[in-house]
Amino acid sequence: MSVLAVTKPIGPGRPKDMEKRAAILEAAKQLFVKQGFEGTSMDAIANKAGVSKLTVYSHYRDKETLFAEAVRSKCDTLMPDELFQPDLKGPLRKQLLAIARAFFSLITSEDAIAIHRTIIANSRTAPKLADRFWQAGPLKVQEGLESFLRAEVEVGKLDIPDMHRAATQFYCLLKGECYARMEFGCGEPPTAREIDEHLNATVDFFLRAYAPR
Repeated sequence: MSVLAVTKPIGPGRPKDMEKRAAILEAAKQLFVKQGFEGTSMDAIANKAGVSKLTVYSHYRDKETLFAEAVRSKCDTLMPDELFQPDLKGPLRKQLLAIARAFFSLITSEDAIAIHRTIIANSRTAPKLADRFWQAGPLKVQEGLESFLRAEVEVGKLDIPDMHRAATQFYCLLKGECYARMEFGCGEPPTAREIDEHLNATVDFFLRAYAPR
């Protein structure tokens, strides 16, 4: 007589599990922004999410993992993968401007600025945290833009010898003085018109630099 082994799925899978996972992530995003990384405990996250600490650890093995997931979730919301899917028959400038707007909205959001300040504040005591942040956020959007630019180069719309460098240049140009002043809390935030002028000027500058020769 044979005995059939029943294999249970590993990790969260049931609807109730996914609801708890979502609640934990949302609680973590709110607390990390409000209290910083060091000031946020797994107990506090569990209490806010309405679950036990054991449940939190069953979904996220440590606080660093949960922090990285919170960063990734924010990026996915404002800069989803679909944003980097090139419309090779559509206007390139329009697509680049859409990426530019999404990126600027992401980096200048209150949540993103608070998280960035947390990374800087904990750079010495928690050096691995910065790496987790980089992998979950900046690297992800960097690779998305590189993929987009590569497709445009292949159809002759752009002439870019170094895709990584070009993507880095684009994002750095987008940050500019506007982002620096907001991050430092220096002066009044830019108006909608100033942001629009900055983004359009950056996209035009980039396109002139990498126009097909």
